Amino acid sequence: MLRAVLMAIGVVALAGAALLAALCPVMFPVYLWLGLWGTVLLGGIVFERGRYKPARPGHPGPGWVPTDERFVDPRSGATVTVYFQPSTGERRYVGR
Repeated sequence: MLRAVLMAIGVVALAGAALLAALCPVMFPVYLWLGLWGTVLLGGIVFERGRYKPARPGHPGPGWVPTDERFVDPRSGATVTVYFQPSTGERRYVGR
């Protein structure tokens, strides 16, 4: 819900910036500010979606080491274990 509201605000900011740029080029600082914040907001949401991936079922494979880090996923209610790949530094979240 919050994600959708923030995306809507970002789209409205970008649309407002485009409209101001087309109708009133003199207001350059205003539409630049609106466009910048709309881009930052939408970019942050897209980055967040790609960065934080959902937990996967099962062991991630050879070379992965389980850590002591465990938590309950608020969305699914499942216990999630964090695995670590020493060669790359990558982390994976595995639900049980």
